[in-house]
Amino acid sequence: MKFLSTFVTFENLHEVRRLCHWGPIIALSVIAICSTMAMLDSIIWYWPLDTIGGSINFIMLINWTVLILYNYFNAMFVGPGYIPLGWKPENQHDAQYLQYCRICQGYKAPRSHHCRKCNRCVMKMDHHCPWINNCCGHLNHAYFTSFLLLAPLGCSHAAIIFIMTMYTQLYERISFGWSTVKIDMSAVRQFQPLMPFSVPAFAATLFALGLALGTTIAVGMLFFIQMKVILRNKTSIESWIEEKAKDRIQHYQTGEEFIFPYDLGGRWLNFKQVFTWSGTPKGDGIVWPVHPKCHQHTLTIEQLKQKADKRVRSVQYQVVEDYNGACCPLRKGLQTFFRTPCTEEPRIPLSKGDIILATRGTKWWMYGDKVLNEEEMKAGDRVRGWFPRRCVEKCHYDTAANESTSDKKQTTVLDWPTHWPDFTPLENLRRRIKETRSSECR
Repeated sequence: MKFLSTFVTFENLHEVRRLCHWGPIIALSVIAICSTMAMLDSIIWYWPLDTIGGSINFIMLINWTVLILYNYFNAMFVGPGYIPLGWKPENQHDAQYLQYCRICQGYKAPRSHHCRKCNRCVMKMDHHCPWINNCCGHLNHAYFTSFLLLAPLGCSHAAIIFIMTMYTQLYERISFGWSTVKIDMSAVRQFQPLMPFSVPAFAATLFALGLALGTTIAVGMLFFIQMKVILRNKTSIESWIEEKAKDRIQHYQTGEEFIFPYDLGGRWLNFKQVFTWSGTPKGDGIVWPVHPKCHQHTLTIEQLKQKADKRVRSVQYQVVEDYNGACCPLRKGLQTFFRTPCTEEPRIPLSKGDIILATRGTKWWMYGDKVLNEEEMKAGDRVRGWFPRRCVEKCHYDTAANESTSDKKQTTVLDWPTHWPDFTPLENLRRRIKETRSSECR
């Protein structure tokens, strides 16, 4: 156990249960198949171990496997780091700039987000990865990205071995018509394989080649996406927040200038925030180095603005058909069945008469929050997710109802503190939201 602890850090023994999930099972199976077949092909058919090249090749294969598994298990078991339950900022005055998590019964620190799968607020959350059955965040971002780099490199090496194995073993049996291809086959012809290259061996090698090529392409693309955000000291979620900030400013013409606070101005400086020689990233996951023109709560204030704007732009719908929350409901039509959103976000069951505040959607599905009664709201419940568009109808109100709803929203949504830092365009934003809302009511 002491030997294992030097490679993988277990927070507790319950973390081992993360392996009992379809993501790790598939990922580890692919690693095992590609590694095993590459080693077998090298020993039995392609490159004998009694040569220098064959020995180096075999050592490299073992090296790739060890490094891939080391970073994979660290990404899984070290975890992203979680905000302590019931966390509050040291300065109580800063609480007004932060969002409150009802589930964790505490405030969300800057750059943290609540994960529905992990059921905790995650430090510098990037995304929840099903392949490691854990979140990618502050503490394991370097391990996860290293795994994304090493997996394509190891699979590329294995793919070369698979191709050369099939070529060398079938060279004299099948005429490929490759008269222009000149490969020195003398070393291979002198080596007598331990067993003949049969049809099952060919099928297994071909299958492993498909897995290796598919993994190289898919995981390689994920690596470039991760490096793109790391070199800007962002996460995938923060890139989305930045895009929404630009959309909000353009929509209301507030004249604000949004500067992403965690971009330190240089790719190398941003790179060193994630990758260190010790393997532990810089910072405690709560306080972060920021751009000179920004402060610790620049991004959290922008999130609060977007949350308020989201409520203003939401459209109220009334449920006209019951829905049981199925992922692919066949009774709601073939288009609804086949066009179900490809996401792990939940589906919410609906009953006739329920009220939904929809915030986004597609042609056949919508996403929104279910309006709850007072008891459910006091208990801290929140029901949101996807539902079929055909199950709801847009609510139509008279002028009086619109005015009462508008007044209620103004008191609950637009009541932002005017003393927030870098919030000088607040009055201009309020005025434009009111104008937009009044024009919609007409």
